[in-house]
Amino acid sequence: MQEKVLVTGGAGFIGRFVAEELLRRGHQVRVLDSLIEQVHGDCERPAGLPDDVELVRADIRNGDAVTRALHGIDSVIHLAAEVGVGQSMYAVERYTSVNDVGTAVLFEKLIEQPVRRVVTASSMSIYGEGLYRAADGALVEKAERGATASGKGGWDPLDAQGRALTPVATPEWKRPSLASIYALNKFVQERTTLILSQPYGIEGVCLRLFNVYGPGQALSNPYTGVLAIFASRLLNGQAPMIFEDGEQRRDFVYVGDVARAFADALELPGISGEVFNIGSGHDRSVTEVATELARAMGKDIAPEIVGKARIGDIRHCFCDTSKAAERLRFRARQDFGEGLAELAEWVAEQTAVDRVDEARAELEARGLVA
Repeated sequence: MQEKVLVTGGAGFIGRFVAEELLRRGHQVRVLDSLIEQVHGDCERPAGLPDDVELVRADIRNGDAVTRALHGIDSVIHLAAEVGVGQSMYAVERYTSVNDVGTAVLFEKLIEQPVRRVVTASSMSIYGEGLYRAADGALVEKAERGATASGKGGWDPLDAQGRALTPVATPEWKRPSLASIYALNKFVQERTTLILSQPYGIEGVCLRLFNVYGPGQALSNPYTGVLAIFASRLLNGQAPMIFEDGEQRRDFVYVGDVARAFADALELPGISGEVFNIGSGHDRSVTEVATELARAMGKDIAPEIVGKARIGDIRHCFCDTSKAAERLRFRARQDFGEGLAELAEWVAEQTAVDRVDEARAELEARGLVA
């Protein structure tokens, strides 16, 4: 079934890949995007946005623009958001306005112009700490680091007896533990989608994305994905900066796989009201990832281990992919090494303004680095 699809935030890193995937499957694509300077610089149309995509340049909070963008639309993929855990902890009004109010505006207009389905981008950040297993084998949903978040006595969450908890893959049933304003925003976007879709005859689906990487990410945005931040540092001959001890574990999923997941979630029947983790199913330490990226870029530069924590960061969270495999029929395909090689090849042709030190100074000035 071919449809006309509106992709909010569709000129961004993930959105451009989603647009390409939808076009490949025969859909028509319209993008609503404000093209903010922090992400896009000064441009009228991002170079990576396919020519066949209709671009509406407008803010998601502009109700009139959203109404126009929805005209003739069959389904929506909602990606529009301010992104970044650290920045969300001081740019609170901006993040909450764009992410939460923007989603509210979109759904108010969808009440007037219903569509078949809305697929909303949520985030693994809503979990806070991932799922852990205690020494007695019990699963621990709400692991807390407390004073150990500063590195005193170790970085990992402990049980009541002071024993280290073992991180395990985090499934969708784990209850949220919101540790940042960004996490709160994404949870609101998710719940707004699921609360408002059904009463108005719209199918709602949410995808909780883990750490997305690949060519095309905004290298000069110090609040973007960690691999893009590392790539920007390496491109400028600087060491990737890693908070804590670098042993925190994450799941890195290639952007092309993520685009496939969105297209699948748009098309597959029988999944309305569902939430799915989207990740690779493989966990890696942040130090390991920084080292492999440097090697892929041909840079003999070891990462700088900061030994401090950012308020709002979590220790371990990686993806249980079993529900997505069973219900969404989705599995990531991209080999991590090959994905890094693609990223490195693209980065080699780019220029990037390294603003990581500036971003760190912003956090430290506000007491958000401990």
